[in-house]
Amino acid sequence: MVAGTRLPVAFETAFDDDSLPPASRVAARAFAFQATRDLGRLQALASRLNERPPTPAVAALQLVALSQLIEPSRAPAIIVDQTVAAAKGDSPLRGAAPFLNATLRRFGRERDTLLALVGDDQVARWNHPAWWIERLQAEQPAHWAAILAIDNQTAPMTLRVNRRRIDVDGYRGLLREAGLGSRQLGPVAVAIDEPVDVDRLPGFRDGLCSVQDSGSQMAAPLLDVRPGQRVLDACAAPGGKTGHLAELVDCRLTAVDVDPVRLGRVGDTLERIGAQADLVAADAGALDQWWDGEPFDRILVDAPCSASGIVRRHPDVRWLRRRSDPATFGGQQLQLIEALWPALKPGGKLLFATCSIFRSEGAEVVERLLTSTKNARRLAIEWQWSGQGDAEPVALLLPTAEPERDHDGFFYGLLTKLP
Repeated sequence: MVAGTRLPVAFETAFDDDSLPPASRVAARAFAFQATRDLGRLQALASRLNERPPTPAVAALQLVALSQLIEPSRAPAIIVDQTVAAAKGDSPLRGAAPFLNATLRRFGRERDTLLALVGDDQVARWNHPAWWIERLQAEQPAHWAAILAIDNQTAPMTLRVNRRRIDVDGYRGLLREAGLGSRQLGPVAVAIDEPVDVDRLPGFRDGLCSVQDSGSQMAAPLLDVRPGQRVLDACAAPGGKTGHLAELVDCRLTAVDVDPVRLGRVGDTLERIGAQADLVAADAGALDQWWDGEPFDRILVDAPCSASGIVRRHPDVRWLRRRSDPATFGGQQLQLIEALWPALKPGGKLLFATCSIFRSEGAEVVERLLTSTKNARRLAIEWQWSGQGDAEPVALLLPTAEPERDHDGFFYGLLTKLP
């Protein structure tokens, strides 16, 4: 990640040769995620320890070690020894062993002083880039600190129960039998107390449940699909929302994605839950390349975005994005919706969704569309949390870790096409 590589890609490369046993892979992922969540503070500390910047590989090892040394309950001598041993065991890093030994032992001696020195640094304190902090302060003056704090937490493992096969209470009973505690977050959303491998989830391979954040689970119901309608999921991969649509109602479902490999994952998901859809590998906005001319009653546009709402699941996102990215994504999102608009039936509905909390990738896109598209009108949408109580208006969904509303950040805008 220090070298500009996304964590999932880095993991695939590091684990490609099967040299690490499964337990070591779990530990390596945990170390990497912890260091990434605390990267702002770690880099501030490293800048005070290092006379000159080390290579990306050496920097990554140093930062991971520092993330462990920051915790006062850890044994510093063991951490330093293991870090130095790791460097000596890797020929490209062997020459950096003395450097790592010296800087890490210095941190151990001066820990409290160094932490105090970086305490007033906003990036070190909040572990987000300065531009990200400034944008949230401007757009969410009452909530920016809470959002940044939630970003640095670990997200729960949330499941979507397939009501076609089992009800929520029944599935929670299966979880209890498997020794897994849970809590209900939405109509079919259940968060388990401790993340586990999917193979430990009762009936996962038989389609009883899928892994999907409770905020993301709002998309399919909000689209308001009726039986028999023609429905388009325009940016379908990896298939969570596609599968949810198929579970909710019997409809004529088409799933489009520009990446054939990722589209294959959509097919795998549908097969596992026992559902079907027409899968099309294409640029959804290039209608002339794939659309047959029959309009859709419903269109879901879960558009590519900065992913600013799902940082606690993808902590590397904040460090890899640039200041200009939200505006760039917003322009692309508007172009995609405008391109798909002719494929929507008059009276039909289009749900625009992003896992972003920045205005340029949400409200501003809808405002620009309503200005440029005269036959578009925005519809009010509501959501009933946990299937109980009064329904509440929905638009921008800020990330939260409340016991009964634990979800990522999303934007939802529902549009209809006037006759």
